[in-house]
Amino acid sequence: MRILVIGGTGFVGRAVVSRLVAAGHDVRVPTRRLAHARELLVFPTVTVIRADVHDDATLSNLIGDSDVVINLPGLLHSRPGKPYGPDFDRVHVQLPRRVAQACLQFGVKRLVHVSALGADIHGPSQYLRSKAAGEAAIVEVFAGQDQSGWTIMRPSVIFGPGDRFMNMFAELARYFPVLPLAGAGARMQPVYVGDVAQAIVNVLTQPACAGMTYPLVGPRVYTLGELVGLAAKWSGHPRKVWNMPMSIGRLQALMFECLPGEPLMSRDNLDSLRVANVSPDSLSTDLGIISTPLEQIAPQYLRK
Repeated sequence: MRILVIGGTGFVGRAVVSRLVAAGHDVRVPTRRLAHARELLVFPTVTVIRADVHDDATLSNLIGDSDVVINLPGLLHSRPGKPYGPDFDRVHVQLPRRVAQACLQFGVKRLVHVSALGADIHGPSQYLRSKAAGEAAIVEVFAGQDQSGWTIMRPSVIFGPGDRFMNMFAELARYFPVLPLAGAGARMQPVYVGDVAQAIVNVLTQPACAGMTYPLVGPRVYTLGELVGLAAKWSGHPRKVWNMPMSIGRLQALMFECLPGEPLMSRDNLDSLRVANVSPDSLSTDLGIISTPLEQIAPQYLRK
């Protein structure tokens, strides 16, 4: 199939593209910066296109020539707003809506959208509210159609080589003898990036997955403090984790937000921690995968 992967140059996107190529598909990856797609150029069936998917005409041209669209873009931070900030609105809500509308216009039968576990229109954070609004936008666009061509994936925090989660805490452990952490008791169910990618590839050929929303989780639940401690230990720098009071954590996050560049932690990130990032349901058999334990993968890349 001719598959358009929006967000294909990101952490999850690169894994998805690799699995799609292995499955024999022709893949196109739009990006505003060609340098971000260097790793994808080695694949003979991948075409990298310099394009801005936030431009309606460009998006229509890309989707009009595709059999399947996979939508992956996501942000961790945004300028503030109600019920969510403008950056979250642009990427998490308006882009999925426009992608779904173009799929409907050009008769694209399959759209896979990656959201987030815990997405809730009434959630405690702008991030979770915007993710839920993006899901609702897709469902609304396809409402009343004979066949719902969408599938929504809701992953927990994703780990794997090159992640910005376990690697970040491993890096911090190199420099700090104690790791102060607000929300250390927050519960998470980390999922391997390879499992997320394979699940996305598998649903493309499963008609029963159309119109379905699936949680993507690993086999075990951890607290955030446990994950930070494991990242430090597996990287060779075991450290004590200090469960910092949330009030101090919010002050620290505010200071991070005032620094130039992307903040290490924001107040909205802390708000997201108020909801357990776990699923009562195990991976659906529809997805055709068995979840990979964190202990099987993370020590290998953190050691390096």
